Amino acid sequence: MQRRRFVQMMAPAGLVGTTPMAARAERPFAFSEATVADLQAAMTAGRSTAQSLVAAYLARIRAVDRNGPAINSVIELNPDARAIAAALDAERQAGRVRGPLHGIPVLLKDNIATADRMSTSAGSLALAGVAPPRDAHLVARLREAGAVILGKTNLSEWANIRSSRSTSGWSARGGLTKNPYALNRNTSGSSSGSGAAIAANLAAVAIGTETDGSIVSPGSINGLVGLKPTVGLVSRSGIVPISHTQDTAGPMTRCVADAAAVLTAIAGVDERDAATRVDGRPPAGIDYSRFLDAGRLKGAKLGVVRNQFGSNDRVNALIDQALAVLKAQGAVLVDPVELMNVEKYGDAELEVLLYELKADLNAYLAEYAAGAPVHSLADVIAYNLKHAEREMPHFAQELFDKAQAKGGLDDAAYLEALATCRRYSRAEGIDALLAKHGLDAIVAPTGGPAWLTDYINGDHYGGSFSTPAAVAGYPHLTVPAGFVSGLPVGLSFVGPAWSEPLLIGLGYAYEQASRARRPPTFVKTL
Repeated sequence: MQRRRFVQMMAPAGLVGTTPMAARAERPFAFSEATVADLQAAMTAGRSTAQSLVAAYLARIRAVDRNGPAINSVIELNPDARAIAAALDAERQAGRVRGPLHGIPVLLKDNIATADRMSTSAGSLALAGVAPPRDAHLVARLREAGAVILGKTNLSEWANIRSSRSTSGWSARGGLTKNPYALNRNTSGSSSGSGAAIAANLAAVAIGTETDGSIVSPGSINGLVGLKPTVGLVSRSGIVPISHTQDTAGPMTRCVADAAAVLTAIAGVDERDAATRVDGRPPAGIDYSRFLDAGRLKGAKLGVVRNQFGSNDRVNALIDQALAVLKAQGAVLVDPVELMNVEKYGDAELEVLLYELKADLNAYLAEYAAGAPVHSLADVIAYNLKHAEREMPHFAQELFDKAQAKGGLDDAAYLEALATCRRYSRAEGIDALLAKHGLDAIVAPTGGPAWLTDYINGDHYGGSFSTPAAVAGYPHLTVPAGFVSGLPVGLSFVGPAWSEPLLIGLGYAYEQASRARRPPTFVKTL
């Protein structure tokens, strides 16, 4: 089930269409494509401050998100961002720098709780204006690391679990987020706003969340690095849930180094999340930037999962070029390999998600949304029916209805589906493939290029490699691989549980050799 440094602007090869809106509506942005390291160096040298960064990104949001191409990716701005930045500048002047994210503006997907003057709504009108009693664990860690929470990003409402005919990037509260590479094409989702915003340089970095594809798909489609961590590496407490089996938050950035910096900040043990306290989890406090090794591909044995390639010949040809880069950097490619048993857990995955949605959302609403007009999934369903003109103008809520009809997490049907997913995605899936060929990781195209947004028929994905790692709860990294007709496509690296250091090294080495990312130019159409 698929959910979804300082430089001048450069047009991707192959763009055809109207004059780029950027040429008419924008002045060159001083921090275009700036990395976390770039921004930190500027602050260290006294050329910038956290306050000036916040001001610059807010102006960028006005110019690009609210006006000009109006991609509509930021659902709400933090009214306290300037004050937070000022306090962090004072700390720096006093000789205290908390780390790489000190003073760095960050955007959060609007299903991540913040105990401040912003809502945490999952894009639903039912949660608009609702203030959680405390920050999500990852938000507390970001604040501790010195990040400036700049605002919240739009998303596919309820993280795209409401309907099987949904339009990604749309929510009743936020409207539709547009793809900055072609405004009439989809952003994918559900971390749609996070993907579009970072592609458009509206902040330094963002956080997305994924159940199945919601980081890596919009990451790929928006020309970004997207890292879905192993479930349990980053706490899920304070995130509007779908599934405690598959949910996780992760970085969405313009480069692998930034993803490593963000992961270092947000990964950690949380007493409120049992998945962060399991045996085998890496120790807390790892600096993932240590694994940025431009030579990491040399000798790495990678399996090319041809049975997870899609039907788009141009995408496949682009990925073949990416594979040539991997090989030129010393990787040993086993091509092809077949990922077994994927077809055996498609239905079981949905069954697990529906059962867990009902239980997990009810628990979240009780703990984090006490002041909301809804206190259960049943209440949300009723709310949407009452406000159908605004909540359901494009698609319905049949998945909510199916979830509400499920029993508890002790039902035999749920336990059987969960066992099926674990067996065929892990022991007889990814783990078996890695062991059979002695592989370090597996690679495939993340998915196809962005499709035309279509409210009538909903999303139409051009293939996706998100499900195996999502169901297994294993890490998945997508890195820009290039463009098909001006639209970005990503290359995926998937490994076993807790293999983030490996994937970061592999992805970084590929990124440094390929340099495939280009910023968007906001054409209306292709």
